[in-house]
Amino acid sequence: MTAANTLRRRPATTTGVVWIHASQRALRTHLEWAVGSAVGDALRFVWQSQPAEPSAERSEVHWSGPVGTGAAIASALAGWRDVRFEVTEDPVPGSDGMRWMHAPQLGITAARIDAAGSVVVPEDRIRAAIEAAGPDARALLAELDDAMGGPWDRDLEAYRHASDASPVVWLHRVG
Repeated sequence: MTAANTLRRRPATTTGVVWIHASQRALRTHLEWAVGSAVGDALRFVWQSQPAEPSAERSEVHWSGPVGTGAAIASALAGWRDVRFEVTEDPVPGSDGMRWMHAPQLGITAARIDAAGSVVVPEDRIRAAIEAAGPDARALLAELDDAMGGPWDRDLEAYRHASDASPVVWLHRVG
């Protein structure tokens, strides 16, 4: 066995953000535990009221960890159907960035993100949109809007404005 074969490669490390845009106060501990389990570290969030939904609270947390941590966080939060959230994972060499969005009426969606933060719609998804729409231009626009996460963006936009002056907590996964 050569020295090259015995070297272990460390998984690529990336960063991202978790925005819990709107959640009931009673779910705080559960959501903190779900995200902490996905990141691999116990943590406490800084919660604030959510002006877009007065009975709800919001939190924003930056994280770092191995590629795939964003998917683990999104999966952990997806079980809480009444929670509005967004998770990003930044691109790194060899791995696309990702963004997951969840809204109670829509469920969850995921999109690839390029280095500039733009949604990347894969060729097969564009072809499927063209096929589904047929000759109807309005249907094609609707299909492409869905492929880019338009319905989720519109639902979450009012909730995003609350983050402009929010405190930020950085999370780091060790090991």
